[in-house]
Amino acid sequence: MSIVDTPERRQLRELTRAFVTREVLPHLDDWERAGEVPRALHAIAAKLGLLGVGFPESVGGSGGDLLDSIIVTEEVIRSGGSSGLIAALFTHGIALPHMVAAAGVSIGGSLGGRLGGTSAPGDDDLVQRYVRPTLAGTMIGALAITEPDGGSDVAGIRTTARRDGDHYVVNGSKTYITSGHRADFVTTAVCTDFPGSGELTLLVIDKGLPGFTVGRRLEKLGWHCSDTAELSFVDVRVPVANRIGAEDTGFLAIMQNFAAERLSLATQAYATAQRCVELAVRWCRDRETFGRPLASRQVVRHRLAEMHTRAEAARAYVHEVAVRVAAGEPVVTEVAMAKNVAVAACDEVVDQALQLHGGFGYMRDAEVERHYRDARILGIGGGATEIMNEIIVKGMGL
Repeated sequence: MSIVDTPERRQLRELTRAFVTREVLPHLDDWERAGEVPRALHAIAAKLGLLGVGFPESVGGSGGDLLDSIIVTEEVIRSGGSSGLIAALFTHGIALPHMVAAAGVSIGGSLGGRLGGTSAPGDDDLVQRYVRPTLAGTMIGALAITEPDGGSDVAGIRTTARRDGDHYVVNGSKTYITSGHRADFVTTAVCTDFPGSGELTLLVIDKGLPGFTVGRRLEKLGWHCSDTAELSFVDVRVPVANRIGAEDTGFLAIMQNFAAERLSLATQAYATAQRCVELAVRWCRDRETFGRPLASRQVVRHRLAEMHTRAEAARAYVHEVAVRVAAGEPVVTEVAMAKNVAVAACDEVVDQALQLHGGFGYMRDAEVERHYRDARILGIGGGATEIMNEIIVKGMGL
């Protein structure tokens, strides 16, 4: 029995599957068309303990570690959910860890520890005001890093925060912000020096502050049930008490959380591949052409075998790397490789699964069609494939 497959984690799988079957599947198509999931879903997931998985009980979480979070992510998709649902329901996975770490609480998958020493104001207070309510399902948070002309260049952030007494005055804009429309607060990366200096600080900015505008809802190829927004800040006054950690520690905080985020995306990728293998096998058993089931044809069976092999191999490697990350090993290169391996497997498997479904696979009524659309973002989010390759070659000493 592997460390990822324990009796407790089997129970966690069963709980997750029951949640998806009862609370998600009857409504997911409607949420896809509405462009968001209801706030009530967060409260339901919190009551079951799923929303707080991977966060310590001391900050209002359910306990567990990175591996438990991976189990939940995997099972949501394997049960018929989607990576878009993961993005919408578990956005706090990227909005909260910086606050928890700044308060001196360790989270598996990040380096943990209080950022910038013990003198940063408001860190414990941020846990009470934002972390606990979010894990209880009564608030929604988002993370705002990407800017319209910045892409993956985190150090080049140009949104500025100028200190003015007990406040920062924030000016700039963000884009592609997951849950940006529904979020009650946004963990925002700002530059406390000149734009593009790389001297970053994280501020928690409440929706509704004067000058903080949530722009149009962005229409996307996939992740339709996950709302995405543009944000604008014009002379927004943010209390210094809303700063996460010490000033100019934001870049380190962002980098520390990338391992967990990238492994989550890798999990979404291999789990989507696994789900699409299951859908394709079911279809090929039931679908007849020229008087015979598709699965009776050798070319189809071999294609299914190759798809299954790729999905399972990706899963095994992601799990291996996740175990090392949870143990505190500095495996930055391996995390990048895990994400790229899983994304490549997902791209290939989802494409083949849709092809095997034929014309039906191209219809909105087909689950495989949603996975085909949703999969495309996984090689972009959390650091594009090309960025992962740069990390990998650095690890090779090139």
